[in-house]
Amino acid sequence: MNSQWKSKIEEDVKNNEIMVYMRGSPQAPRCGFSAKVIRTLNELGRPFKSDDMDSDPELWSTLKEMNNWPTSPQIFIKGEFIGGCDIFVEMFQSGELHEKLGLQK
Repeated sequence: MNSQWKSKIEEDVKNNEIMVYMRGSPQAPRCGFSAKVIRTLNELGRPFKSDDMDSDPELWSTLKEMNNWPTSPQIFIKGEFIGGCDIFVEMFQSGELHEKLGLQK
């Protein structure tokens, strides 16, 4: 595990209510799952920070190892690792995500 990336990930997760490690950027997602998460976040209307998992192989490797999660995107809410696209969308649809963020559905 790359200690520099681990420290950066921990800092980003701590300092951003919603942190998304995705393939590509919000303006140009490079996979369907990342695009779906971004659409859902835009519908939610809450600010978020993202980082491109493909920008450095060490970032992707460190994320997989830290979270024991082999797929992308990887989403954190209020410092907690939530999971990937399917879990995030299910939380959105059920209202659990709104509740976690203190929003009305």
